[in-house]
Amino acid sequence: MKYRIWSAAMSAGLLVAAVASAPAEPVLQGKDAYGNWQSDKPGTVRLIQPQDLAKPGATPSVASFPRVVPRPPEAALQVPAGFRIDLFAEGLRGPRIVRVAPNGDVFVAEMRAGNIRVLRAGDGGKVATNEVFAGGLKQPFGIAFFPNGDNPQWVYIANTDSVVRFRYQAGDLKARGKAETIVANLPHDGGHSTRDIVFTPDNKRMLVSVGSLSNVAEGMGNPPGGLDAWSRTQPLGAAWASETERATVLAFNPDGKERKIYATGIRNCVGLAIQPQTGLPWCSTNERDGLGDDLVPDYVTSLKEGAFYGWPWFYIGNNEDPRHAGARPDLKDKVTIPDVLVQPHSASLGMSFYQGTQFPSEYQGDAFAAEHGSWNRSKRTGYKVIRIRMKDGKPTGEYEDFVTGFVVNDAEVWGRPVGVAVTKDGSLLISEDTGGTIWRVTH
Repeated sequence: MKYRIWSAAMSAGLLVAAVASAPAEPVLQGKDAYGNWQSDKPGTVRLIQPQDLAKPGATPSVASFPRVVPRPPEAALQVPAGFRIDLFAEGLRGPRIVRVAPNGDVFVAEMRAGNIRVLRAGDGGKVATNEVFAGGLKQPFGIAFFPNGDNPQWVYIANTDSVVRFRYQAGDLKARGKAETIVANLPHDGGHSTRDIVFTPDNKRMLVSVGSLSNVAEGMGNPPGGLDAWSRTQPLGAAWASETERATVLAFNPDGKERKIYATGIRNCVGLAIQPQTGLPWCSTNERDGLGDDLVPDYVTSLKEGAFYGWPWFYIGNNEDPRHAGARPDLKDKVTIPDVLVQPHSASLGMSFYQGTQFPSEYQGDAFAAEHGSWNRSKRTGYKVIRIRMKDGKPTGEYEDFVTGFVVNDAEVWGRPVGVAVTKDGSLLISEDTGGTIWRVTH
């Protein structure tokens, strides 16, 4: 297969519609914060709070899968005023997570193809090199360089069932030797297959996200030995049977030992990132389906060690899932409420914090998250990249539409964002896995 790589400087590849400057819009709150693809536009700020939640079943649960079509010639991605977005790469095989190596090389997980690919820009920003770094992997998703800093010695890859690593020196375009298996037995098969990976700033711990097997632990039954005995010996809110160690973030040392559960009750933490200001891990999460158009909000949140985020018994605090009514009253007041609630069914995936100097100063320390888009909503939502607003390193609870325009009409879409990453020059890369493209946002 041929791969066509585009430089941001190539006007022929430009697909952009900057939103004109306008007075700052008010923050949409309550019911006004909810919307759909037709009301999305860069600069729209939303604040969804726990008190805004709809009642379970307030609207029917609707299956509305998108029909993916080729990018129409007239399609235009929208970005805020002062920004532009260019096609950076196309012809990729379902690009998902994107991570930038300390030397500036762009590593891309082609999950279905089982590849990790490396893209390197030459003079003038034009991508000059495109190589498969490693192949034959099992649904690779997460990518991390270890140790942290300018001179990593390893590239870690989170497969759906394991964590492996390759020897690495800056500039390597091909993996050095065979993969070394660090964790051989991640929970896998069925349900959510993505596994992301990050290292804590002190290089002492490796965190790996593992999504649930099911939507809401249907038919999980009772734990062996009974609930009381189980609760006394397991982390708060831990699941059992086929959901053992799932809907969690797991912690290891960098050699894959000292395995433990870091946090529980997180239905599907797809994207992991470390917040530079605090060193805290953050998680971009897909919440459950089947309770109507406006339940349950997805979320982007800091992760507290030992915390329980509700799944499957509760959501967004002490809101009980009616499908598990009365099952775990002991957990009702022990649920950690996420920091930033996102439109339900948006399918929040990859995330990254902005530390570059190219964007305006008010973006410094904010986060970006990719919203893959809904299937369980009557009016399509997601299919965009959002900005998570911070103030003094703490989330305000607000998020802002940043890149929109991937939806064609109520039935069709041409792109579904997955990964976001900040390059060495401070631009933002966005992968979308249906059209096989990566986009570059500059200011």
